[in-house]
Amino acid sequence: MRTKKEHVRGCFIYKLYNVEYLKRTSLWSVYVLIVFSFNFVSAQIETTPENYQPFSIGGHLKNMHTWHGSVVHPGAVIATNIEYNSRNEKFTFGFWGGASFSTVDVYNESLSENVSAYYKEFSIYAKYKVTSNFFVEAVSHNNYTGVEERGDELHYWSYDKTQGYNFVDVNFGYNINPNTLFYLATIIGGGAGDYEIQDNGELKNSWTQYLEVSSVVWENENSNLSLFVGGAWSFFTDKTFYTEGVGNIVNVGATFTKDCNVLKYKLPVAVTGMWNPEQEKTVLQLDIALF
Repeated sequence: MRTKKEHVRGCFIYKLYNVEYLKRTSLWSVYVLIVFSFNFVSAQIETTPENYQPFSIGGHLKNMHTWHGSVVHPGAVIATNIEYNSRNEKFTFGFWGGASFSTVDVYNESLSENVSAYYKEFSIYAKYKVTSNFFVEAVSHNNYTGVEERGDELHYWSYDKTQGYNFVDVNFGYNINPNTLFYLATIIGGGAGDYEIQDNGELKNSWTQYLEVSSVVWENENSNLSLFVGGAWSFFTDKTFYTEGVGNIVNVGATFTKDCNVLKYKLPVAVTGMWNPEQEKTVLQLDIALF
């Protein structure tokens, strides 16, 4: 039996009722995204001027990892990414990964006890800037922390909603001004437990919506302060990906970012204070951009 926590863990247009069709659709959508992206990349690189840098990498050191009001991992994490950006700066395709320095407990049913598991994630994302203010984004979240440790067989490309670790969301972002962003994310189908169990045992997809508004309210030459608030709801079920009951505010807080001088290097450092009213949880996240 899966625990209640595993059913609801985390981290729209069409309502699909056939589970096998949904699994195939999610998987093929990722394949199409990758094939299209690599073809696009190849065409762009062939016409690349010498001063154009199509590829970049990044690395962050964090005391914990939060996402949309949830604590994905409560301990120290190293996060990395590699991405391609088109010459016209409209298209981005990349991979994002995270790994932890500490473990969390997961329940192994065959052993009837908790075992330790490190946080592990390898996600794929693509983003297209329709205009200077509006963008569309798709992300395949692949957080496989504790899958094998709890006794399940790991299938990286599986989007079975009951496995609880892979899901796809489609997102829209709109800057109403240079400092304020509206961000809407929609989870496709019932991925990673985004469903409600009906009285007859059927799994009804939630297609959870998450809306966040963030705005820079103060800044100077090397630092700024931004405020944010985010909420989740579903048009189809009471339970959402982020809540046990009906829709609710799940992410309230502030982020202070500053460029800190360490020896001869300038390191961007961000501290985020986050409060989740739904889970009655408050955390303080430190994020250091290493490169």
